[in-house]
Amino acid sequence: MNVADAVVEILRREGVTTLFCFPTTSMIEAAVAGGIRPVICRQERVGVHMADGFTRVTNGKPAGVFAMQYGPGAENAFAGVASAFSDSSPILLLPLGHSLEQAQVFPLFSSARGYAPVTKSVETIVQPEHAPAVMRRAFNALRNGRPGPVMVELPREVVGREIPGNAGDFGEVRAARSVPDTRDVDDAAKLLVEATCPVILAGQGVLYAEASDELIRLAELLQAPVMTTVDGKSAFPEDHALALGSGGNGFTGAGSIFLYDKADVILAMGAGLTQHPLSTPPLPSQPKLIHSTNDTRDLNKTYRTDLALLGDAKLTLEHLIAAVADRLDKRPVQRAPATEIARARASWLTKWQAKLSANTAPINPYRVIAEFQNVVDTADVIMTHDSGSPREQLLPFYRSKKPRGYLGWGKSHQLGTGLGLNIGAKVAAPDKFCVNIMGDAAFGMTGLDFETAVRCGVPILTIVFNNSSMAIETRHMGLSHEKYRARDLGGSYANLAKDLGGWSERVENPGQIGEAILRARRQTEEGRACLLEFITSEETAFSHGDSARP
Repeated sequence: MNVADAVVEILRREGVTTLFCFPTTSMIEAAVAGGIRPVICRQERVGVHMADGFTRVTNGKPAGVFAMQYGPGAENAFAGVASAFSDSSPILLLPLGHSLEQAQVFPLFSSARGYAPVTKSVETIVQPEHAPAVMRRAFNALRNGRPGPVMVELPREVVGREIPGNAGDFGEVRAARSVPDTRDVDDAAKLLVEATCPVILAGQGVLYAEASDELIRLAELLQAPVMTTVDGKSAFPEDHALALGSGGNGFTGAGSIFLYDKADVILAMGAGLTQHPLSTPPLPSQPKLIHSTNDTRDLNKTYRTDLALLGDAKLTLEHLIAAVADRLDKRPVQRAPATEIARARASWLTKWQAKLSANTAPINPYRVIAEFQNVVDTADVIMTHDSGSPREQLLPFYRSKKPRGYLGWGKSHQLGTGLGLNIGAKVAAPDKFCVNIMGDAAFGMTGLDFETAVRCGVPILTIVFNNSSMAIETRHMGLSHEKYRARDLGGSYANLAKDLGGWSERVENPGQIGEAILRARRQTEEGRACLLEFITSEETAFSHGDSARP
């Protein structure tokens, strides 16, 4: 058995059935010989996003895997890996490497050196007999602690060499979980029970721990409203009476009120609390902060941590539920925020109703979001956004009902990320209606990979908001646009999608939105990759700050 075959055998043992990839790398042929299907992308950055979307839906079981060549392939993939690193996504990267003799020679790009800042770990297989141990350490990094991308570099003259024995030395890698100190859990329960208005802020750690049921139980026990970060959106069902929606740059009306006006204790559960306006709401300074995380680097990072709960989110929630129940001793808490949440939400939606129901042409993008939810049960959907206006328009108003029913991202936010995430999500969950919403600028970055979905039989729906402009840049590009029309973009994306082999429609009449979405869904059910191009207005009003207030 050579190194490539040994790596493939280990991938198979770990449940991997799909290799996202781009040539030239011998891992593609080895994977196919070993029974693993290749999905060959159009560009490496998008291929990494596909592996990222896949692993988010599977919670890393199995992990998404991406393989590429040395040099240009590894260089092109960098942006996708940086995005996965910023969002703590556990993907495995298998770049071919330059020969060992040339690996350190200037100016050749070395994956082992170049990717160190944006991977959880990176290691090169220097000797064939090292392959099982290197792969074991890689899967240990994927399984344990804070998730993140892991890289194993395969030098081109090593990957074909025979290894002594076989891959049997790999062994079994299990996830190890820990719980917080009992005293800290009890102190947290005391703070939460005695609070006037505790608010839970749930991050994607809840998703990776598969702890949404426990989160619901704690919220209901405490009668505590729940907001999610952008990465954590869908960790708590947004049709629940205690749901405040997601918070980042945008808020729901109820989310803004409860986080900034009412909270006296905040439980950040499975959240890193990285100070980044596009993914995590800035926290007020007055409430006490209980911070639950599995990474010590998160504690006291941006905000003073009043009480730390270090451990796995699911186990932490289980212990918190027991401690809170013990303190309540079957007595209900003396608060019932659901009515006030509903009232605040209704008032906020009334404020935005003119846009959500606009009957104008060009179409208001908020009308598309509203119509989608009118005709599709979001419990059956995996939705993701793109950077810029689509993210800000979608996040506050789209209600996700099931864990991983929404793939949120944003700390490292390249345009076009959502398309690859959507393709990977559909490969992981073929029974789901997988949808990404992107703007015309984002389509320009990665849109040719729509052909990957067509060619590989991955029936996604891509929705393009085409306003022929970078509308979100209106405030930043006034002079350049006035003199050179610098914000203008153009194209007929529905026609392009047809030329790439997919099904598509161009929609200009707001009265046709719902039926077009249903037609597209039926086409995906028949196995076709679809694109809907909505001709939209340059909408720049978002539910930010005061604009989220009723």
